[in-house]
Amino acid sequence: MTALALDNEPMDQSLTHPDGSPMCVLVVDDEANLAELLTMACTLQGWQAVSTGTGRDAVRLARTEHFDAIVLDVMLPDITGFEVIEKLRAENNDTPVVFLSARDAVDDRLTGLRLGGDDYVTKPFNLDEVVARVAARLRRSGVPASGSGSVLRVGDLVLDEQSHDVSRAGIPIDLTAREFEVLLLFMRNPRVVLSKAQILDRVWDYDFGGNGNIVELYISYLRKKIDAPFPDSPPLFHTKRGAGYVLRADD
Repeated sequence: MTALALDNEPMDQSLTHPDGSPMCVLVVDDEANLAELLTMACTLQGWQAVSTGTGRDAVRLARTEHFDAIVLDVMLPDITGFEVIEKLRAENNDTPVVFLSARDAVDDRLTGLRLGGDDYVTKPFNLDEVVARVAARLRRSGVPASGSGSVLRVGDLVLDEQSHDVSRAGIPIDLTAREFEVLLLFMRNPRVVLSKAQILDRVWDYDFGGNGNIVELYISYLRKKIDAPFPDSPPLFHTKRGAGYVLRADD
């Protein structure tokens, strides 16, 4: 049975769109009681919430309506949550996804993240923790920073924090939302060696028991998009064996 806790006071009602309208969360779980509690918890945060109990309906809703985050159970009665996110990501839908699952093996967590998930919470869980993780995703991807934003440069690689535009040598580079987050971490820390544990903690919020395979996977993705297409320019991503990775432009 899932362990649940629901405080009487909302945790955070400050997350809104720039025009003041509330964030909207899609809750996908075939356990009606759990879906109701998750929906209630989102409402207490000042967010709008829509719920469904099937994967196919989740895909339909995500295609026709705008959501700022999706809470997605892995085991659904028709198609799995993994299949849902595969369909969405194939259509370039980058809405943040927080998985819920009783499947707690590291391989399952890595699968969820490799497919484009942003977080993975195992059952039984505390409801407040799920809400906090959803809020973290909303803060990172749903609320733009105040002001005009900043443009970061490392060599000929340019990243605009507000527009999320990335280019190298003037050529646009298309990144997924998670690839952008990983690159942003490196662009904010040029010439700094970042360990797998640091990257997991800052981008994924937890360390999978120390398993860094997901970091290796995303560094590989970024190298294929940022280094490989530019053979006449020096590589920007470097591996420090036993220490981690660094982004630097060699003089």
